[in-house]
Amino acid sequence: MSAPEKLADKLAAKLPIIGDRMDRSPVVAVVRLHGVITPTPSPVGRGSISLNTVEGALSKAFGHDRLLAVALAINSPGGSPTQSALVGERIRQLAAKKNVPVLAFCEDVAASGGYWLACAADEIYAHRTSMVGSIGVITAGFGLTGLLERFGVERRVYTAGQNKHRLDPFSPVKDEDVAWLKGLQGELHSEFTDWVKQRRGDKLADNPDLFTGEVWTGAKALELGLVDGLGSLREVIGKRFPQAEIAIAESRKPLLARLGIAGGSGALFGTAGERVLSAIEAVEQRATWSRFGL
Repeated sequence: MSAPEKLADKLAAKLPIIGDRMDRSPVVAVVRLHGVITPTPSPVGRGSISLNTVEGALSKAFGHDRLLAVALAINSPGGSPTQSALVGERIRQLAAKKNVPVLAFCEDVAASGGYWLACAADEIYAHRTSMVGSIGVITAGFGLTGLLERFGVERRVYTAGQNKHRLDPFSPVKDEDVAWLKGLQGELHSEFTDWVKQRRGDKLADNPDLFTGEVWTGAKALELGLVDGLGSLREVIGKRFPQAEIAIAESRKPLLARLGIAGGSGALFGTAGERVLSAIEAVEQRATWSRFGL
């Protein structure tokens, strides 16, 4: 027997065998949910979350052949209620299909829609310094009344339907439009509250401030029952599943993103109007992060 053959025999003897196959460690698949939750790509290069952007990663994570559990690494200040709900529902569908536990890990912030995503997990963990909660609804924008007139621009809007044109940033605010918006926010807040209660159940503390939109540190969130424990992803996974490997599941990125060009082609190569809109979106996303000091 040659020297290479002897070495191969020695190595094989040290590997555990099940039947005629080598034993392989189980896997905890990790999906990163980082960024503002929005149906449009991020114009500022900080990432964005939508069902479209995370579907590939979720499918890879739950489709692993040695899957033991799925971990969600969440760092999001929130965003679209609809995309939050769609992603959360998709996670629950895949978890039920594969019959595996899902653990969420709040990093810098899991607030508003970010906490909505966390509630899709069976267990939620946070760092003591994480910012968690903000169970509420917010609508923000810019009032640009009089701006166009300063530059000699006339805005023309034509509609069919008396309620088709609401809350135009270039027009004065109308009380009836604000009342309509608050009614819509109230409905969305109820949906958010019901989701949290459904997912967290009797783990939640009896505290009147839970659903006021307040945000707490991870340590306080544990007291309130918003999370199940404190710790980082690798720390908790290492204790819960010591025999498991950690595998990162990622969606395939668009070509421009892989080339390091954020925000898609519109941000750089579109019309002047598209570039202005991209700039406004960038400001809005930065403002969303800045509410939490990030």
